[in-house]
Amino acid sequence: MLKRTNFLFIFLFCLNLSTLFSQNISATIIDSTSLKPIPFATIQWSVDKGIITNEDGEFNLNIDQSIQLKDSIYISSMGYTTLGKTFEELKDSIIYLSPNTILLKNVIVSNKNYTADEIIDFVKENLDKNYNRDYTKKRMFLRERYFQNTNKTNYSDFESTITAFNSHFLDSVIQSIPKSDERYTESLFDLYGNYNEGNQKIDLIKASELYDKNSEVDVKKLEERFNKIIKENVKTTSYFKVKSGIFGSKIDSEGLFNTEIDSSDVDALNKKLEEEQERKKDRKIYFAKNIKKEVGNRFKNLFFMDNTDLNFITKSRKYEFNLIEYAYLGTDPVYVINFKPKNGADYQGTLFVNFDDFAILRADYENVKSIKTFKLLGISMNQYLDKGKMIFYKDSDKKYNLRYLEYENGAKVGIKRPLKIIEKNKVVKGKNKQNELSLKMDLALTSTNKYEIVVFNTEKSTSATYDSFTENNDVLPTYMPNYNPEFWKGYNIIEPNTAIKEFTSKEVE
Repeated sequence: MLKRTNFLFIFLFCLNLSTLFSQNISATIIDSTSLKPIPFATIQWSVDKGIITNEDGEFNLNIDQSIQLKDSIYISSMGYTTLGKTFEELKDSIIYLSPNTILLKNVIVSNKNYTADEIIDFVKENLDKNYNRDYTKKRMFLRERYFQNTNKTNYSDFESTITAFNSHFLDSVIQSIPKSDERYTESLFDLYGNYNEGNQKIDLIKASELYDKNSEVDVKKLEERFNKIIKENVKTTSYFKVKSGIFGSKIDSEGLFNTEIDSSDVDALNKKLEEEQERKKDRKIYFAKNIKKEVGNRFKNLFFMDNTDLNFITKSRKYEFNLIEYAYLGTDPVYVINFKPKNGADYQGTLFVNFDDFAILRADYENVKSIKTFKLLGISMNQYLDKGKMIFYKDSDKKYNLRYLEYENGAKVGIKRPLKIIEKNKVVKGKNKQNELSLKMDLALTSTNKYEIVVFNTEKSTSATYDSFTENNDVLPTYMPNYNPEFWKGYNIIEPNTAIKEFTSKEVE
């Protein structure tokens, strides 16, 4: 009887344990006073493992077998008292953090009352020893958001000698162009290497793409109409002279005709299948390379890197710094320092600097003027937006590692110039020019890109491990017409915001 009781107890305990491990913890972090969500709060359960809340204060934590019921988990954010719980206590869907009311100014006894400039000098002196630049293996999640809005699609002085290429056709082309395009790409992967440009290798685990395929359907239909008009009105031996202002280029018409393959031609079909497989293989390589490139670009612009564009530390003399308050970031007391440009610098923002080792634990920044502008011969570009934030944590070696990075850029592009397409044919005797189409374009669009990177854990590694690792990326993103909460079940990611959750494609006819 005793043995049965013990067995039953063990069975129920294991059942309870497996139920815990089969579930995620989903919650929203709320300010206990204002009842507003707390964005970018840190949820950490070991020195090197943690996640972060999204802009709505939400997180979803997948519990794996390495976590024990009695393990502690800590929730912290700037200006709040750190909350410590065990995993078995973390049951509520809403978790409240209390504002930290301790006046740090009164508890600073041993620290000298440094000026903001002196603190920044200490930051620079300690950059090399504070931040981990060694080889590591990082489990990372990247979310990319692309948005484009077409502001203007005007044309004038339209002329065409091909009847089918009339203003009605051109209007239908313009109407088929989506006024806006929004898409999200999400990727989970292990990254080997360090922060140095080109010193990264990627091992893709899973990826998704969220966008509306309707725009692709419209483009395909437009291409079919265009090809039909070309075939009926243009000789295959023709070539086109394209002029825009003083520039010109030559295009053979042969490349504009789609070729069809006879289904009875087995060799041709096999060749086409092989080409399709190669394209798919190339896309896998390209997809992984693109992710690695984006992560590498973000790494090289960390504020402590030598050639970073974010020069508010490396070229601090170009900025004015002001110490505005003392606060807690988690359990760490920090100096809160604002900075703004002088001498024509580009950025303003806020730094949170550790009292003891002068490491920047968090940096928020945004541009105060256009980063790049270009205007020549009717083509203009204005990179008007460049902003972001970085959050770091300290590992067991007292080195700081990246936990979260957010970056957003935006550009406005305009094209206002004439366009002329002339069909010419060397075979035809006499009149060399066959047809002509001309118009004046007036186009304008705005695009923004936003990147979010979360580093869930960082493991020590070596250059030898990095050199021996071979990339074998066989992952392509899974297409989703609308947000599917089941796709990332069992994995840790940064929770999607409301815009992603509510994203829905239009019905494809």
